[in-house]
Amino acid sequence: MTAALSDLSSVTVTPSTPDGPEDSPRRIRLRRARSDVLFRVIARAGGSVVLAVMLLVGLFLGVRAVPAVRAVGFGFLTTQDWVPAQLNFGVAGVLVGTVLIALVAISIAVPLAGGAALYISEYAPSRLQPVLVNLVDLMAAVPSVVYGIWGFFLLQPHILVRGELGDGLPRFLTTYLGWIPLFQVDDYNPRDPSASPTALTSSTFVAGIIVSMMVTPIIASVMREVFSQAPLGEREGAFALGATKWGMIRSVVLPFGRGGMIGGTMLGLGRALGETIGVFLVISMVFVIQPHILQTGGGSIAALIALRYSDDAGIALSALMAAGLVLFGMTLIVNFAAGIIISRSRSGAASEA
Repeated sequence: MTAALSDLSSVTVTPSTPDGPEDSPRRIRLRRARSDVLFRVIARAGGSVVLAVMLLVGLFLGVRAVPAVRAVGFGFLTTQDWVPAQLNFGVAGVLVGTVLIALVAISIAVPLAGGAALYISEYAPSRLQPVLVNLVDLMAAVPSVVYGIWGFFLLQPHILVRGELGDGLPRFLTTYLGWIPLFQVDDYNPRDPSASPTALTSSTFVAGIIVSMMVTPIIASVMREVFSQAPLGEREGAFALGATKWGMIRSVVLPFGRGGMIGGTMLGLGRALGETIGVFLVISMVFVIQPHILQTGGGSIAALIALRYSDDAGIALSALMAAGLVLFGMTLIVNFAAGIIISRSRSGAASEA
C-alpha cells in the first residue's frame, strides 16, 4: 500500500469536464512527472534493444545455417556423425549430451542452492547475511575457465581415487546402481580391483558436476530473493498458531516461493545448456548418443563449436552455425518458460497489501 501511494504521489490528477449529461462520470487524466516519463522511455528503449539483439543473433545464425540445412535437411537433428566434408553430420549425439550434462548439473545444483537460499534468508544471523549473499554472488562472477581448470586438475583425479572410506564416487555409483542404464559403464567391471579408472574419466558426470558449481549461485540468488519476500503477516500467523521454524517455512515460505524456485531452476538450466569452456576442458568428445553418464566420452553443442570453429570453413562452418541455432533455440525456450512461470506464480506477482 505504501509503495502504491508513493507511485501516485508523483502523478498529477486533472479532472476533465464531462462531455455527456451532468450525472455522467467525469474522466480522469493523469499527468505524469517528467522523471517518470523519462524513466519509461529509457526502460522501453533498453527492452527494445535487448529484443532487437536477440532477433539479430537468431537471424544471423539462421542465415549462416541455410547451406548446411539444405545439404542434410531434417537429418541434421537425427544424425549422430560429424563429418561435414562427406555431408554426413548432425547434432543428435551432442544434443543428447548437452541435455544430460544440464540434467546432472541441475540435479546437484538445485538441492545445494535451495539449502543455501533457505539458510541465508531464514537461519543466518542478520550480520552474517550480507557476507553470505556477497559470497554467493561472487561465485557467479568466477570465470568459466577457472571452474574448468579446477575440475580437470583437482576434481576429476580426486573423485576417482579409492580411499580408506571406500571407492570413488563414480565407481561407487556404477557398482551399486549399475543395473540402471544411466549408471552403467560398458566393458568395465567395477568389482575388479585391477580395473582401470580411466573408463570413468572425462565423463558426462564429471562435466555435470563442474557445470553445477557454475549454476548454483544463479539458482540460489533467485530462490533467496523469493524466500525473503514471503509475507510477514503469514509468517507471524504461522508462529501464532504454534508452528515451529521449519513448520513456518514449509507452510508459508516454500509455497510462496514455489514459482520462483521453478523459475530459478529453469534459468540455471538455460545457463547449463550453453556452458562451453568448463565442459570443453573436461569432456572427451564423442559424436554418438552416449546415455551412460559415468562412462568416458560425451559432448555438448557448445563444446563442439569451441572444438571445431577455428579449423572449419565452408559447409563445416555452416554446420556449426546450424548447431548454434539449435542451442540458441533451446536456451531461448527454457528462459521464456522460466519467465512465464515466475510471472504467473504468486511469488512473481505484485503484492496486494
